[in-house]
Amino acid sequence: MGIVNLNDDSFYAPSRTSRGNVLEVVGRMVEEGADIIDLGPCSSKPGSVPVGEEVEWQRLQGVPRLIRDNFPGVQISIDTSYSYVISRAFDEAGPVMVNDISAGTLDSGLLPLAGKMGLDFVAMHMRGTPQTMGSLTDYTSVTREVLQYFRDFSIRADAAGVRSWILDPGFGFAKTTEQNYELLHNLKGFGALGRPVLVGLSRKSMIYKLLAVTPEETLCGTQALLMAALERGASILRVHDVKEAARTVKLYKMLKKSTTI
Repeated sequence: MGIVNLNDDSFYAPSRTSRGNVLEVVGRMVEEGADIIDLGPCSSKPGSVPVGEEVEWQRLQGVPRLIRDNFPGVQISIDTSYSYVISRAFDEAGPVMVNDISAGTLDSGLLPLAGKMGLDFVAMHMRGTPQTMGSLTDYTSVTREVLQYFRDFSIRADAAGVRSWILDPGFGFAKTTEQNYELLHNLKGFGALGRPVLVGLSRKSMIYKLLAVTPEETLCGTQALLMAALERGASILRVHDVKEAARTVKLYKMLKKSTTI
């Protein structure tokens, strides 16, 4: 899943894309191996403030159709918590994947809409909002509590008619650096829920703060953690650097099929 940020506030500046060059960016990602393009009309980094559904749609309008027309084989994902934005994107480009950091809690209409439309739904674990999540990291066991969160979500998804959903543990969202690594270490346990697991580790603070570098200097660290995630059952890698992630997947597949003599 290649990240295309249609906003000017995302934490990794090179991922910010203008409407004028979106086809060039998406084309490069597709050529490098992206299966899904995730369009982000609003930043969700710590401390970020929501811009509202109208502004999000203003940033997105026309882009889903442009991608659908030029890259018909690519799945389009919309990184939003608003049912209005998904409804407009659907009208413009047909079925899209919903990628919601709130797992349907910030807009009570989003899950029922996804169920009605038969859309794939990425549910992420988060406490609070991007403005408050930094103070909501008190867990008895972060792994057990995040697992329970998705068990509860499964019930909500069933009630809303959402049959195809993907879980995202929410690295960096209401977790300390240590809790992020605990979740990654225990990622294999999430396979017990029977759902694909998406990991969003790319260039995040759990890497650059630990290594005392900038987000621009975290490519090697990102690739190391992506390999760890693949070894623990990750199905989808949400990344800024598609070419490098695809290479990591290729190496992982070769390693996995190799046998001991």
